[in-house]
Parts: sequence; C-alpha cells; structure tokens
Amino acid sequence: MAASEGAGFSPPSLADFYPPAILFGGTPFEINRVMAVRLLMTGVLIGFFFLALRTPKIVPRGVQNVGEIALDFVRVQIADEILGKKNGGRFLPVITSIFFMVFVMNITGVIPLLNISSNAVIGAPIALAVLAYITFNYAGIKQKGFGGYMKSSVIVPGLPPALHVLVLPIEFISTFILRPITLTIRLLANMLAGHILLVLFFSATSYFLFEASAGLKVIGPLTLVVGFAFTLFEILVAFLQAYIFALLTAVYLDLALAEEH
Repeated sequence: MAASEGAGFSPPSLADFYPPAILFGGTPFEINRVMAVRLLMTGVLIGFFFLALRTPKIVPRGVQNVGEIALDFVRVQIADEILGKKNGGRFLPVITSIFFMVFVMNITGVIPLLNISSNAVIGAPIALAVLAYITFNYAGIKQKGFGGYMKSSVIVPGLPPALHVLVLPIEFISTFILRPITLTIRLLANMLAGHILLVLFFSATSYFLFEASAGLKVIGPLTLVVGFAFTLFEILVAFLQAYIFALLTAVYLDLALAEEH
C-alpha cells in the first residue's frame, strides 16, 4: 500500500501492483506479493472445497453446508438459468471454477495483511478470460463443426445479402476478439479502481490523523468512515464481478450452442 512519508501525503500509485520479488527474482518463476496472494487463495479455495465435500452427509452441516449453498447458487442462478439443466450440468465445473477463482482473488483486496486484489493485475483476468474463450469456442465447434460454428457466429439470419459485407466483420470482431478483451478489462478495471480508492482513503486517514496540521486532523475520522463504507462496497463488488464474469461465460456458451445466431 501507498503510505504517508514525513514529507507529506503520498497518494497510491501503480507501483503497488509491481512489488519486489519474494522468491526466484529475475527468473520466469518469480513470485512477488501479488503472485503469492494468488497462490495462497488458490490453496485456500482447494482446501475449503476438499474439507466441505470429502465426506458428504445426507443432511449437510457446517463447512459442507456452506460449500453446498455456494455451489448450488452457481448451479441454479447461473448455469441452469442460462444454459438449462442439461448444458448447465455439462459446463458447471468450468463456470463454478471461474466464479470462485474470480471471487477469492477479488476479496483479498479487503482482507487485512493481504490488502490487494490479484485481479487488479492483468495476468489473472487474462487467464480467466482465455479459459472462458476456449470453453465457449470448443463447445460451439464440437456441436456444430468448425464451419457451422463460424457461420452461426457471424452470419445474421434474414439479413439482406448486401448488408453482410458490413455486418459480418462486426460480428466476427465482436464474437472472437472483443469478448475476451471486455471480460479482461471489466474485471481488471473494477478491481484496480477499488484498490486505489481504498488505499487513498486509508492512507489519507493516516496522514490527517498523524501528520497533518491540527486544523486538518478533524478530517481523519471522516476519511476513516468513508474508507470503511467503501470497504463494504468492495466486498459487494468482489461478489458482483465474480457473478458477472461467470454469467457472461454462461451467456457466451449459450450463444455458441444455439442453433441460430
């Protein structure tokens, strides 16, 4: 996090997202704080579902109950709602993986000692967008064949032939180029902005309370309250971004599997 240094208030900067190496510096396997958070939360996610589902009971209790509620939310509200029960069940593992990976890497932005969303650095959003991109293209090609999938993806039925010259490249760009880009940028931009605002509020609080002149110290409690309120908002954003990412993945799968454009 950006911090106040005796010379005055130091605002947050993009340097927060490029911390020094912790292990293997200067190699392709370099691990910095952001990558460490990714690895930690991946382990936490795997550990949680292992504990929740390793010995399932007919009447769930404790961790199993929480795990089943979480999985059921993704299945009912996203997979089955968009794809139907048959296709929803087929692609549920991918959709749930995307949802929970996005969520756990978002929520670290408000966890003490971690204090950064690893989705605020482009690597993880790109990887998740590529997973979604491969999945919906694979599903469409497997069901329709390459030619049939390309045709259904870029040709609008009933359109006058002359307009295809204009619409076909637009549909191609929209389907095969913009979808992964927008998935990546939407997640990255929201988590990047959220981190910067949180750092701004709390570093400003520190500055006003401990370094500013007496007349400005009264602003400190105000920035603290706003920072706390924004922390609650960031928890909501962490969930919503996971929901939107998984929902759009399901929508793109549904479009790829649809018989008509």
